[in-house]
Amino acid sequence: MNADLIKRIIEGALLAAGKPLDIARIENLFEEDERPPRDQLRAALEEIESDCRGRGFELMQTASGYRFQVRQDLSSWVNRLWTEKPKRYSRAMLETLALIAYRQPLTRGDIEQVRGVAVSSDIIRTLQERDWVRVVGYRDVPGKPALYATTKNFLDYFNIKNLEQLPALSEIKDFAELDPELELALSGNSGKNSVETSAPEAANDEVSDTIVEDFDLQQQADGEYSVDDVDADIDSDDLISGSNS
Repeated sequence: MNADLIKRIIEGALLAAGKPLDIARIENLFEEDERPPRDQLRAALEEIESDCRGRGFELMQTASGYRFQVRQDLSSWVNRLWTEKPKRYSRAMLETLALIAYRQPLTRGDIEQVRGVAVSSDIIRTLQERDWVRVVGYRDVPGKPALYATTKNFLDYFNIKNLEQLPALSEIKDFAELDPELELALSGNSGKNSVETSAPEAANDEVSDTIVEDFDLQQQADGEYSVDDVDADIDSDDLISGSNS
């Protein structure tokens, strides 16, 4: 099969899928006797990415795979296709999501201890309904409180492949300016049940802006992330690595 046909097949599949496609799923587009080697598929994807340069859409690789999406700098125009404005979530919800993302896995009690106020059940429910957060285990203490961690859909939504691509806390100016104590809590590692997640200084600037403004344009996907050194009852079969490619 020639390279041009392979590229066109992949382009058509990405447009039709409605969700990210990983390499394994792209391989399954082809019968076994015609299936190109994986390096040829990756080369086709690189060529498609190059073809998108200078256009209104791009090929993006997220945690779940590859997808076409509108370029971020065009979102203010494209959003006019929808009469309903994107939701703007409360600071309490954003702080809760940030705590889970940077210190996962942690319990509702952990979040309340850092924020100093009770966490509304509506906040946790909304994050779970959005499939940004899910229960990955239970802490081995009386009451067996649920441990929350982010999902693969969380990574997909913010256009990142793994947790290491989260922006450095110094780049999330909203939290740093409004609540210095929260910034310290996010970057700290107090207690044996918290997990410190590194974030490179050169991470994507757009992630923190997207948190507030663009909550309605992304795809859904399933997934969750592994954690280490946690004193909890966690089924290892329910966890996957947060460094998917």
